[in-house]
Amino acid sequence: MSASMVDISGKKDVLRIAVAEGKIKLRKDTVERIRCGKVRKGDVFTVSKIAAIQACKRTPEILPLCHPLPLTHVDIAFELEEDGVRVRVAVKAYAKTGVEMEALTAVSVALLCIWDMVKEYEKDVKGQYPTTVIESIKVIKKIKLTNK
Repeated sequence: MSASMVDISGKKDVLRIAVAEGKIKLRKDTVERIRCGKVRKGDVFTVSKIAAIQACKRTPEILPLCHPLPLTHVDIAFELEEDGVRVRVAVKAYAKTGVEMEALTAVSVALLCIWDMVKEYEKDVKGQYPTTVIESIKVIKKIKLTNK
């Protein structure tokens, strides 16, 4: 069986919005380091936000059957929780197909970037990550606004 992109030629460009979120579970002392700006690699949220936006724009390069889309807005929000960080990404585009994959990719990369920035604080004595977990990556909202 062969793979191919879905033909969306006959569809009209409409406003597409997708919101996705996910969480990284971290040690409480790591969360406090983030809160106080004491992560050696730098500002976790600024770096992760830029990584998420870059990943969102490059989704078709990562997922081979995704259509390149003219993104009009990407918004990333971080919420510090007692046991980790929740990331929420909203993506907008006027396009023929949805932006869910872009939102999911951005969330995933933001969470990976957070892990990379704090990994030195998450390792145990054997260099492993026994409590660090990325979880619950999902689309929480998808909107298609048509002019009717």
